[in-house]
Amino acid sequence: MLRIPAALTGLALLAAVPLTAQVGHAPTSSPYRDILNGKSLTVLYGNVGGDGGRLGIGPHDGPSYGVRLDFRLGTPLQFGLSVTKADLQRLIVSADDSVDNRVDGPVSQDVVMVEGDLQLNLTGKKSWHHLAPFLGFGVGWVHGSSISYAQDSSGYSFGSKLFVVPSAGLRVPIGRSLQVRLEARLLYWNLSYPVSYKLPPAAQPIIDPTRRYAVLPPNVNGEWVGSSELRAGLGFSF
Repeated sequence: MLRIPAALTGLALLAAVPLTAQVGHAPTSSPYRDILNGKSLTVLYGNVGGDGGRLGIGPHDGPSYGVRLDFRLGTPLQFGLSVTKADLQRLIVSADDSVDNRVDGPVSQDVVMVEGDLQLNLTGKKSWHHLAPFLGFGVGWVHGSSISYAQDSSGYSFGSKLFVVPSAGLRVPIGRSLQVRLEARLLYWNLSYPVSYKLPPAAQPIIDPTRRYAVLPPNVNGEWVGSSELRAGLGFSF
């Protein structure tokens, strides 16, 4: 998994640079530059990490690409809306197969994500030494592609669900109209496991009556899974 916490820590340290340092500088020597345009359209490309949870059946590990539209709401805040497709993969765990033979894959598990988020621009409407760090938090809807019953007989489906995304990153303005966007994100969604994962597999003889042969213990219905994502984008400001 990508080391997102380290990236978040580094950006938090960058945010600690005193914004009052611009006072007393001549306009031509100030490290601060105005970001004049408050709207932008950005083309995104990224990579999703993660391991798919305790069973590996959550979508993870693959490229992502999409587009993002931003509107500046005020001095520190802006709203972003993005649509992203990710070509991911996951494992197959067949509940009826024996313990030694029930894990297969990986198989393709594509997802489409629609997300809205609030972004806190730590240097406001300005850049500092041509850098504009930010923190963000988003909520979105994700839909996973279907897997045929022939591939996964357990009845498990990722389906459609809500997810949340804390993030941190940098914008690098290039002139008046272009900007590079670099972002570290954590995608959190809930996996709901089928009842079949709690039943003894039909193909497994009960050799030891004290041992559980089911995929999961009876008290586990699902789990929240976090997948890291690094994104880069080229945006047009207007």
